[in-house]
Amino acid sequence: MKENANGSDALNLGDSLIFIRDLANCPPSYLYDRSRSEFFEIVWLRDEDALHDERDQRTPIHGDWLYLIPPYRVHQLNKAGKKGVLISFRREVIEDDIKEFILDVFRIFNIQGEFSCLYVDEAAAASLDRVYRLLEAEYTSEAVEVAMIKAILKVFLLNIIRLKEKVFTVQDINEKRVYEFLLLLEHRYLEERTAEFYADQLGISAKRLNQILKEKLDRTAVQLIHDRIILEAKRQIIHSENTIKEIAFNLGFKDRPYFSRFFKVQSGQSPEEFQKSVKHHILTKANTLI
Repeated sequence: MKENANGSDALNLGDSLIFIRDLANCPPSYLYDRSRSEFFEIVWLRDEDALHDERDQRTPIHGDWLYLIPPYRVHQLNKAGKKGVLISFRREVIEDDIKEFILDVFRIFNIQGEFSCLYVDEAAAASLDRVYRLLEAEYTSEAVEVAMIKAILKVFLLNIIRLKEKVFTVQDINEKRVYEFLLLLEHRYLEERTAEFYADQLGISAKRLNQILKEKLDRTAVQLIHDRIILEAKRQIIHSENTIKEIAFNLGFKDRPYFSRFFKVQSGQSPEEFQKSVKHHILTKANTLI
């Protein structure tokens, strides 16, 4: 379930469902593990400056911050010198739960984007800390129980959902359809890129699917499909050694020029421009999300 030897740097995330660690003791092997992209990550900075530019001037720059980073994201966390904790878990940890809860988790992690960030006030931090201590104790126990880990993690996530939304989401049949669409999209976006395919799988019309997605996510099916393709393209441009041409082929594009046009229309930059901007960002930002 977790790395061997309770703290060894010999980490293999491929064998793990969950990984919990103090940021100061997070092994380098975690940061470069290829399986890391498959995990949801909660990075809880404690009494630290934010790692992003805070637009709302009413929010303090210094304090507790939660960074909620979904699987297959573009950005990774540069944690150098930061105080806090890391909780990473695979989708399998929550996938047996009710769909309403899973959809709320997808929302707080901005599953169709790159990450979410929340400022945590003192009261919320105290509540999270109580649950985290239970989670950490169970995780480091010699007789660790998977069912117990799942239960405590769910309570931790519910606290974050309450923090982000203040009240729990009112669920309905369309919420479940959104959840089913997002799951299906994750598995099939490389092969299936029409609203009709996903609508047929859900047993509704493409028009109805788009109505639901516009209402719940303010995006159409095709826009979400394109968003997912661009997200994967950016991830590969940053984190793989493949050429732009190879990435285009991996994503199902017949030629590089068509992929480049698609990328620019969707993101406002060519793949090459995006690649250069990322390299510049990494070189000029010592502590940020990269």
